[in-house]
Amino acid sequence: MSTQPLTHGTVPQRLAHTRELMNREGIHALLVPSADPHLSEYLPGYWQGRQWLSGFHGSVGTLIVTADFAGVWADSRYWEQATKELKGSGIELVKLQPGQPGPLEWLAEQTPEGGVVAVDGAVMAVASARTLGGKLAERGAQLRTDIDLLDEVWKDRPTLPNQPIYQHLPPQATVSRGAKLASLRAALKEKGADWHFIATLDDIAWLFNLRGGDVSFNPVFVSFALINQQQATLFVALSKVDAELRAVLEQDGVTLRDYSEVADALRTVPAGASLQVDPARVTAGLLENLDAGVKLIEGLNPTTLAKSRKSLADAEHIRQAMEQDGAALCEFFAWLDSALGRERITELTIDEHLTAARTRRPGYVSLSFNTIAAYNANGAMPHYHATEEEHAVIEGDGLLLIDSGGQYLGGTTDITRMVPIGTPSEEQKRDCTRVLKGVIALSRAHFPKGILSPLLDAIARAPIWAEGVDYGHGTGHGVGYFLNVHEGPQVIAYQAATAPQTAMQPGMITSIEPGTYRPGRWGVRIENLVLNREAGKTEFGEFLKFETLTLCPIDTRCLEPSLLTVDEREWFNAYHAEVRERLSPLLDGAALEWLQVRTAAI
Repeated sequence: MSTQPLTHGTVPQRLAHTRELMNREGIHALLVPSADPHLSEYLPGYWQGRQWLSGFHGSVGTLIVTADFAGVWADSRYWEQATKELKGSGIELVKLQPGQPGPLEWLAEQTPEGGVVAVDGAVMAVASARTLGGKLAERGAQLRTDIDLLDEVWKDRPTLPNQPIYQHLPPQATVSRGAKLASLRAALKEKGADWHFIATLDDIAWLFNLRGGDVSFNPVFVSFALINQQQATLFVALSKVDAELRAVLEQDGVTLRDYSEVADALRTVPAGASLQVDPARVTAGLLENLDAGVKLIEGLNPTTLAKSRKSLADAEHIRQAMEQDGAALCEFFAWLDSALGRERITELTIDEHLTAARTRRPGYVSLSFNTIAAYNANGAMPHYHATEEEHAVIEGDGLLLIDSGGQYLGGTTDITRMVPIGTPSEEQKRDCTRVLKGVIALSRAHFPKGILSPLLDAIARAPIWAEGVDYGHGTGHGVGYFLNVHEGPQVIAYQAATAPQTAMQPGMITSIEPGTYRPGRWGVRIENLVLNREAGKTEFGEFLKFETLTLCPIDTRCLEPSLLTVDEREWFNAYHAEVRERLSPLLDGAALEWLQVRTAAI
C-alpha cells in the first residue's frame, strides 16, 4: 500500500495511513483528544485533528486507534450524531456511561505489556498524562508524548488563526489591567510561587483586558502568559498586535514575545524557582520544557476563580446586555409567529433571523455559540446543528427547540426556549412543564455559601426524577463576562467531581438548563442564566440565592399549567412580570404586542 501523503482522503483512507505510521514507529495505540495546547473547548481548525481523522464533528469526544480497532468515546449528548457520522468509517461509537471504562481506562486495560501508547503531549493535560502514564506503567507499557502523527498525515492542515487583538475597555471593563495583575501577584505570593504560567485563553483575555477572534464564538486569542513579581510576558503572534496596543501594554508592564517562543521561555525559569500551574489546564508537552529543578505548585489558576466572580459593576452591565438580548428575542419571536404558515421556514431560517435580530442591538459583537434550532426529532440531540445538506422544515405539529446566545461588550448570553408549532401533544406539554418545574425549583433555591456546585444538581432534577425521567447532560455551566459561554470553576452536574474549587461564591453566573429527550421524537430544554447573590446570614452561616438574569417569555402554549403548584405559578408570573417591565421600553409595534401577550399571567 502506498505511503504517499493523503490530502483529501476518506476517513478509512486516513485511518489506514495513520496505522502505517503507527506501525513504523512501533506504536500500539494512538490517542487523539479533542484539545489544543490551551485545552480549549472550541478549537481553531489547526487543532481539530480528532474531527478530521474520525469524521465525527461533535465538540467533545476522544478517538483511539489501534491496529485492529478504532473508537470514539462520546457522552449521551452526541450519541445520535456520532452514530450517523461514524457510519461506514470503520470507527465505533463507544458510549460514555457511568461504570463503563472511559478512553484512558480502556487503554490501561487493553494495552499489552511492552506496548506503546502515543499522544501529542502538546494537547494532553498534565493531569491526564500522569494518570494514563501511571496506569500503563503498572502494565509494563509506556506513554509516548513526543510525537504528533497527525502532522505527517494531515497535509492540508489549516494554518494557525491570525485575528487582531483589541482591548476590552471601560465602562464594560470595570477593573484595570494593572489592578488585575497586582491581585494575581498577591495571590502568587500567598501561595509561595515565584512564577505563574497560564495557557487557558479566557484566563489570559480576562487578565489583560484583551479580546480577539481566533476561536469561533469565544472572543479570545491564541496565547500563553508567564508572570512573576516583576514581569508579565504575553506570547502571541506579534502580527496580531498593532503599534498603539503594544505601547499601551508596555506602559502597563506587559512584554510581548512571539507565540512560538514559549518553550524557550519556560526553559529559562531558573532551577530552584517555584512555578504555579493548573495541572488540569496546562499540557504535558509544555511543562516538559522546564528544568528538572523547577518546583511546581499545583492548583487552580487564581485568575479562574477571580474571573468567575463578577463584580457589582460587571453585573450591572450584564443586566443591560440581557435586556438587549431579550428585546432581540422578542423581535425574532414576533416575526416567527407572524411568518409560520405564511412562508417556508427551516431550522436554517431560524438561525438567520435570530442572528439578524441580535445584530441590530447595541453592544452586540457575535454569537456566543452555534445556534441550535432543532425541530421535533432533531431536538432529541442536545448538540444538534442544522446544515445546508440536512435540516428540517418547520411545519405541521410539534416542538421547536431554540438554544442560542450572543456576545455583547457587557456580557455573554445563553438561552433556550421551546416554541409550539401547530398544536403540541399533551405528552409534549407534560415534558415541557416538567422541565420548567426543574428550572423553577433550582431558580428559587437558597443554599450555603461555598456549597460545592455539583451538589445543587439534584434540586433541578427532583421534579423530573419524580416522574421516572432523566437527562444525560449537566444542569448548569459557568458563563463568562464577554468571554467563553462555558467557563469554570463551578458546574451544576452530579456527574462532576465535587472538587473544592467548585464552591459557589457570590458573583458567579451559571446556567440552569434541565431537559428531557425522546430519541426520534422530540427534545425539551429550558434555560436561563442566574447570578449568585448574597441571601443573608443566619446562626447557621452565610447563604446565597439566584437572581435570574435571562429576560424572555417562556411560551405558555407549550405548557400544561394545571401541573404547576401555586408556588410555581407565583414564580412564573413574577418572572414574566419582570420580563415585561424591563423589555417593554426597548420594544414597539409587533414585538411589544407579542411580549405583552406572552407574559400574561396564568
